[in-house]
Amino acid sequence: MLVGRLGFGPLDGAVAALPGITVLDLDLPAALAVAQQPSWAAAHCRHAAQPTPDRPEGAIVATTDPARWHGQPVRVLDLSP
Repeated sequence: MLVGRLGFGPLDGAVAALPGITVLDLDLPAALAVAQQPSWAAAHCRHAAQPTPDRPEGAIVATTDPARWHGQPVRVLDLSP
């Protein structure tokens, strides 16, 4: 699972230490993608989920609001209860 810059405050270290989590920096391509969208969080997440040479199938967006991603070119893992 990939996550962008974390915003959980004191939980950042705990979340980043979980196995299978990769924290991504907001690099230039991500910043350019973010600049074109109304929400930086959604834009960064969508950018991070796109296929790359390292991740040919792209990453999975883990969310409790899967409807938010309807029609977006990303794979979604529904974390809803």
